[in-house]
Amino acid sequence: MPVLSGDSGLEIAESLSMIMKMDFTKLETRKFPDGESYVRVPEEAIESIRSEEVILVSNTFPDSGIMKTLFLLSAINDIRKGNLTNVKQEGEIQLGDVGPGVILAIPYFGYARQDKRFSWGESISAKVIGEILSNHCEGMVILDLHEPGVLNELKVPTRFVSSMPEIANFLSIDVKPDFILSPDKGAISRATEVANIIGSKYSYLEKRRIDAHTIEHTPKDLDVDRKIVAIVDDMISTGGTICRASDALRRQGATEVHAACTHGLFTGGALSRLANHVDGVYTTNSLSNPRANVSAAPALARGIEEIIRELR
Repeated sequence: MPVLSGDSGLEIAESLSMIMKMDFTKLETRKFPDGESYVRVPEEAIESIRSEEVILVSNTFPDSGIMKTLFLLSAINDIRKGNLTNVKQEGEIQLGDVGPGVILAIPYFGYARQDKRFSWGESISAKVIGEILSNHCEGMVILDLHEPGVLNELKVPTRFVSSMPEIANFLSIDVKPDFILSPDKGAISRATEVANIIGSKYSYLEKRRIDAHTIEHTPKDLDVDRKIVAIVDDMISTGGTICRASDALRRQGATEVHAACTHGLFTGGALSRLANHVDGVYTTNSLSNPRANVSAAPALARGIEEIIRELR
């Protein structure tokens, strides 16, 4: 079973192929001068794509990632259907249909936070993207989705996997935290999972909105005096939540505060901002960033194995 990837998720795809003892093929992806995306499956990959089911590793972030993923899925499905018709009349252009068999593995699912309609007229963007992608594959594996419930009704088997075990192992060796904290109650399950693996205590911060632009984080049953604390979340974007949480922890006596997440977006100077508030920042390589210390491949491999068993 070949593992395929364009430029998005390339490192993860290579690691995934080694974990699952599968062949890896890089697909061609680039941009035209006007910014539009171009994809192509190399000729040497056609036979393997038609011989058995395939795994495509591709991020749906940023917006161009959505287009590249859709184009790659379309190109792979055409090859499996035997439709190689082209203007240049290159090669054998009509082959037999070998049937469906594409599993899409998404390290970072774009629009994950647009999972609710807060006001009428809004699009539930995460659901829209999920439904479109599910029309072009037979199964999906998604890493640490912000709210998995938004994709519960997809028509293909879908697995939501977590890198928290790998993050926990990394923290236990490199940070040795005494306490694991979730920045809010909604993400407590991640902190719980990490704390249980490490064998430490855990809790969360209460969020209280002061006004339209200000949120205050207050401790809840915390005992962090003279302790090393690791804040765990699914993603870090601007870093504001982590910075406020770190300040609250230091007021409670924490000696060190570290931040770990699956998806490191780090927008708007987040890393510089975090450097003034925490002692370390760690993420998976679901997105390319300078703080990627943990591979996302093992978690995706777990989900892919489940999908393969279900489809067979």
